[in-house]
Amino acid sequence: MIWGGAIFTSGWVVRSFSVRRTTDLGLYTAQYMLIYMGPPVYAAAEYKMLGQLMHYLPMHAPLHPGRIVYFFIYLGAAVEVLTALGSANLSAAKGDRALLKKGASELAAGAVLQGVVELVFVALVGRVYHRCAKAGMLTRNVRTVCFTLYGTSWLVLLRCVFRAVEKFNILHFVGTGTCGNTCEDILNTEWYLYAFEAAPMVLFTLWLNIMHPGRFLPHDSKRYLDYDKMERVGPGWNDNRPKVVSMMDPLNFEATIKGKQSHQKFWLERPNWPVAEGGSFAEGTATNVRGKT
Repeated sequence: MIWGGAIFTSGWVVRSFSVRRTTDLGLYTAQYMLIYMGPPVYAAAEYKMLGQLMHYLPMHAPLHPGRIVYFFIYLGAAVEVLTALGSANLSAAKGDRALLKKGASELAAGAVLQGVVELVFVALVGRVYHRCAKAGMLTRNVRTVCFTLYGTSWLVLLRCVFRAVEKFNILHFVGTGTCGNTCEDILNTEWYLYAFEAAPMVLFTLWLNIMHPGRFLPHDSKRYLDYDKMERVGPGWNDNRPKVVSMMDPLNFEATIKGKQSHQKFWLERPNWPVAEGGSFAEGTATNVRGKT
């Protein structure tokens, strides 16, 4: 959240100078890239939160909770690369229609890919929620975390839709040399950017600060919610692979192909793990936001 906020805020600060120096291509490129690249970094906070939720509910995690951030960072890196390439090509085009079209195409592809990444994220949250509901483990805190992830994700998705529409209008303009009413409105009207770019990210930031995950999930990744809604302290998720291998293959396709068990299902060994002490995150009675009671 700190890095995302710093990048995003810097973009708007640079933009405030750019609008007064409309001939400065460097300022324009800088503000454009910073504003565009901020939200994907914001999204990393969501990924971290989902990883914590999966550590808390290991029996419902569809992939290694400790690698969820890396999984989405890989996808997010592709978005950032396309964004950087597109912005660079547009800046360097200087009237070269082929380079302009290439840059616009890369930006449009990046906007669509970011939307796809966010939909994958929402699908994972939905899968965890459905499994919890089916197992009767939807405690107040779990439900709150899931709804927070749903809400913030749709804010990011709203921004992605706006950016995709904007980029495809730019691509259409570069390719045909014409710009219809919708194209002119989006490209020339400032309030669209504030309504569909700035506002969703401001709400995103406020939401995660008010509904801080530390209030609802333990910091200790070994502390988990059992089927009986008792919190226990187990060994934590361990897929018995080197860290580098698990980072490169977070979904553990190797185990699926070889028909092996991908990780220790420690939650099935209930008598072996002690009940967590000092309050419960299941019903919001923990005494410390970092989960240390």
